[in-house]
Amino acid sequence: MPRRGLILQTRTHWLLLGLALLCTLVLFMYLLECAPQTDGNASLPGVVGESYGKEYYQALLQEQEEHYQTRATSLKRQIAQLKQELQEMSEKMRSLQERKNVGANGIGYQGNKEQAPSDLLEFLHSQIDKAEVSIGAKLPSEYGVIPFESFTLMKVFQLEMGLTRHPEEKPVRKDKRDELVEVIEAGLEVINNPDEDDEQDDEEGPLGEKLIFNENDFVEGYYRTERDKGTQYELFFKKADLMEYRHVTLFRPFGPLMKVKSEMIDITRSIINIIVPLAERTEAFAQFMQNFRDVCIHQDKRIHLTVVYFGKEGLSKVKSILESVTSESNFHNYTLVSLNEEFNRGRGLNVGARAWDKGEVLMFFCDVDIYFSAEFLNSCRLNAEPGSQKGFWLLARFWLWNDLSISIRFPDRW
Repeated sequence: MPRRGLILQTRTHWLLLGLALLCTLVLFMYLLECAPQTDGNASLPGVVGESYGKEYYQALLQEQEEHYQTRATSLKRQIAQLKQELQEMSEKMRSLQERKNVGANGIGYQGNKEQAPSDLLEFLHSQIDKAEVSIGAKLPSEYGVIPFESFTLMKVFQLEMGLTRHPEEKPVRKDKRDELVEVIEAGLEVINNPDEDDEQDDEEGPLGEKLIFNENDFVEGYYRTERDKGTQYELFFKKADLMEYRHVTLFRPFGPLMKVKSEMIDITRSIINIIVPLAERTEAFAQFMQNFRDVCIHQDKRIHLTVVYFGKEGLSKVKSILESVTSESNFHNYTLVSLNEEFNRGRGLNVGARAWDKGEVLMFFCDVDIYFSAEFLNSCRLNAEPGSQKGFWLLARFWLWNDLSISIRFPDRW
């Protein structure tokens, strides 16, 4: 009995040992299957399990090198193309900047015609041709008129400020001052360096040198802006020792300043016929004649006065005032027309205009309350052409007794 139990126990130990060895073997096989492959046994590109030689890897390396060389060559070509485009753009920008600077110096409208693109020049000239600076325009009423604003070296008279005691803008805003200074410099460039088609002759100074104008010779200017075309400038220059004025017309068609015309204006023989309708107001007429004597007779001396008097009351007083001026100043260039009618300003102006029969004359329709200066009379002559309809402008710029200054410029084409 004890021997049989010992044999059974020994068999049990060997069975357990065999099971342990079998489990160990299964575990070892599992680990071999799950473990990652080493570099020496790794599969290379291609079919799994297929081996490659040294030649294959050299060919693969050469193929990659050729690919990167091709890419580098393409990038170099693109960089060179971009550099060329950048250089061309820089040259265009430099050319535009030079053209802008030249235009700001007042010579862009005449010196860069060959350099500027032809289509741009055609557009700018078309803007000038469509503006009223070259041709007239039919307007439905006087409310469609674009008035001019006047300026000098120190002041700008603006209509938008209304009928105030000081309608001038002083000091002038910097942007407006820079604009007008540029325009004046452009006008001086036109005068001092005239083209062959300019309507002016080269004048010489007292010592035979070329006559050069500067900003101190600028008398006055006018400008207005047509919103869909551009800004028109009328400039007048005069030497102190000369009677002739230089007139320059410039136009800015929302671009560089361009010259329209340049001419010389001789106003020495231009007579102004001042027509005054009047009724009863003899004291105001006496004050008017005092200013008329100081300005028109003593300073200007190229004036004819036409007084259209309505009614009988006060007529003798008006005659007495005219006779007194005649005896004191030896002035005989006046006409007195008497109408036994009720006062009508339009009727008086019409009768006064028809009373003139001595040829062409510049007529100024005047009220008895208006005070004017010798500069105003010259402005009338500069901005009007007696006997002409085309290009005729009526300038109404006057100073009233209360120091109210008004500056309006209307075309007669409407």
